[in-house]
Amino acid sequence: MSDPHDPYVRVRGAREHNLKGVDVDVPRDVVAVFTGVSGSGKSSLAFGTLYAEAQRRYFESVAPYARRLIHQVGAPKVGEITGLPPAISLEQRRSAPTSRSSVGTVTNLSNSLRMLFSRAGDHPPGAERLDSDAFSPNTAAGACPRCQGLGEVHRTTEELLVPDPALSIREGAIAAWPGAWQGKNLRDILDALGYDVDRPWRELPAGEREWILFTDEQPVVTVHPVRDADRIQRPYQGTYMSARRHVMKTFADSRSPALRARAERFLTGAPCPACGGSRLRPEALAVTFGGRTIAQLAALPLSRLADALVPTGETARILTDDLRSRIAPVAELGLGYLSLDRATPTLSAGELQRLRLATQLRSGLFGVVYVLDEPSAGLHPADTEALLTVLGRLKSAGNSVFVVEHHLDVVRDADWIVDVGPLAGEHGGQVLYSGPVAGLAAVADSATARFLFDDSPAPEREVRSPRGWLTVGPVTRHNLHGVTAAFPLGVFTAVTGVSGSGKSTLIGEITQEPTGVGRLVSVDQRPIGRTPRSNLATYTGLFDAVRKVFAATEAARERGYGVGRFSFNVAGGRCETCQGEGFVGVELLFLPSTYTPCPDCGGARYNPETLQVTYRGRSIAQVLDLTVEAAAEFFADHPGVSRSLGTLLDVGLGYLRLGQPATELSGGEAQRIKLAGELQRGRRGHTLYLLDEPTTGLHPADVEVLMRQLHGLVDAGHTVIVVEHDMSVAAGADWVVDLGPGGGEAGGRVVAAGPPSEVAAVRRSATAPYLARVLARGR
Repeated sequence: MSDPHDPYVRVRGAREHNLKGVDVDVPRDVVAVFTGVSGSGKSSLAFGTLYAEAQRRYFESVAPYARRLIHQVGAPKVGEITGLPPAISLEQRRSAPTSRSSVGTVTNLSNSLRMLFSRAGDHPPGAERLDSDAFSPNTAAGACPRCQGLGEVHRTTEELLVPDPALSIREGAIAAWPGAWQGKNLRDILDALGYDVDRPWRELPAGEREWILFTDEQPVVTVHPVRDADRIQRPYQGTYMSARRHVMKTFADSRSPALRARAERFLTGAPCPACGGSRLRPEALAVTFGGRTIAQLAALPLSRLADALVPTGETARILTDDLRSRIAPVAELGLGYLSLDRATPTLSAGELQRLRLATQLRSGLFGVVYVLDEPSAGLHPADTEALLTVLGRLKSAGNSVFVVEHHLDVVRDADWIVDVGPLAGEHGGQVLYSGPVAGLAAVADSATARFLFDDSPAPEREVRSPRGWLTVGPVTRHNLHGVTAAFPLGVFTAVTGVSGSGKSTLIGEITQEPTGVGRLVSVDQRPIGRTPRSNLATYTGLFDAVRKVFAATEAARERGYGVGRFSFNVAGGRCETCQGEGFVGVELLFLPSTYTPCPDCGGARYNPETLQVTYRGRSIAQVLDLTVEAAAEFFADHPGVSRSLGTLLDVGLGYLRLGQPATELSGGEAQRIKLAGELQRGRRGHTLYLLDEPTTGLHPADVEVLMRQLHGLVDAGHTVIVVEHDMSVAAGADWVVDLGPGGGEAGGRVVAAGPPSEVAAVRRSATAPYLARVLARGR
């Protein structure tokens, strides 16, 4: 029986993912940091074990009907956990955000603002007082009827739909139509309707062109397709759909990001003419507070919104005080530059997590465990200081704060450290140390200790000289107003500045190969796939080479198995029970749907006949289960496979499994997979690489590995530009472009540009003192 007054959370026998029967004790009511190299198992301990078990225990007390409405992470593989309070998780991984989700909806500030307008707004004389729902663009009562509350209408034009009017319809003049049989089908229907599909588009009468592209009619006609010599094609009833209708339907209804993106190429977005982009009905926009409409207040940066809320009466005072108290923690976390109407998809994962953290500050909860996933991600060192204050306040309120973190300033400030390692994947999964931070210095195997306590200066590095310059701008977008910046070619450049200063906006303007550059490669952190079918091996093309190896085995040739037999995405070799997914969904009455390994293939994804073909004693499923590191050894004598694996090792991803679903990868891992894909290509000519915060989610030891690769690209004659908050990266750059001095309206200017040592001496730069500190101590 455990002591009810035991001040520790005690974990015994944790085996989640790569954890090797871990036993660890972590005190409550402290800020405890979980550290270790990427893939060492720290998230498996903090989230996969501690948070998962706390959530499981809570759901045990919830009614079965309610349980099915909440996503559960499942029971962790652990022997026993004692002393564990209820837990709240704030992860980096975002749900699929929609254009209707905004800063206001995430923080619940929109609800308070709508209540203010409903109860204390100035309604027009004689007008009925509106309910708070009437001020929301996400309700039928408030949404502008013209744009359904989106604020934007999409249109298309003949020039967009038909980029080359010299072509005939049969030659593909209507570029917006789908390819393959569906496009041929529409051309055959037009032919059957009596239109000339072989005449150049520009020679068709204007009335015919208008009808073909824009009609809302959907006539049905009998089509007699041209007979091919080897196929019998029977007449069929075909329904016509205009090019505009097809594009609008695909854009509105398709679940495929690729199809939506294709449709978007033929559309132009413009503010809704009815609401002017405000997304609301005229009745809601007729109500004001302090002379402003709700749309005008929602467009203000939060720091200015707080000042604009001047009450006139007791009801207004109560509501404005509540709003200001909700805005304060958001501004404290360095997000005062955001406005309530800022769409969630435009926020970084770090900004989104800090917004959720700000809402927790007001909750008044105590006695819970907050489990945070790298809250410093995307944070400038100046903003990290505010974060440390917030974490301290959560602790002071009587909570335990467990943080998975790589940022050394957050680690140094913690009360307790749990270091997991020593390396990644199967070479990790052990707790090297659990105790006060200073004690880690004595742990020889700890990669964290080497960076936390080593203050020896970095070796001197000669700054490279530019071979030319790339001028960007003048840029007027978001908070940049006519900004021009010069980037040197043939060197490594870091773009720095506080959150919201305009770094990503500036870099986003580099969209075409500048003079003297052969290729432009932008490596972002967007997912490499949205379903478990997409994985590391399929994205990099590595799986094609592996399947060729299996198809070339004697057993495969005897059975007549080709390369396609070894794909889990097509019928033939895959398990048809689970359609090659490896698991099946089970619907349980009054309980949440659950996923279980496929009863036929046991999660292997393939049918028994395919799994009988082995290469060096392993089936294709067993090969997919190998880590990159293990696979590199297994395929050492296959150049096509080992080259791809080598580049993945070079960017520090040796711990990932080949078949690891894309949905399990972090943004930083996805970015490094894309970088590895670029590295394995033959690099001919000068390439410009753009990377947005490539060190996000990386331990300093992994940052070293990644920087070695990026500097190697520059040494090979290429140009690298990174947006970065890690001062060790900026200190090792050849050139620094610093934006600021603040975020939002207080930013948007180039504060300093030059070698790191020069930028570190610029007084009005928020980056300078932190850069100077790293240059002085070498790290």
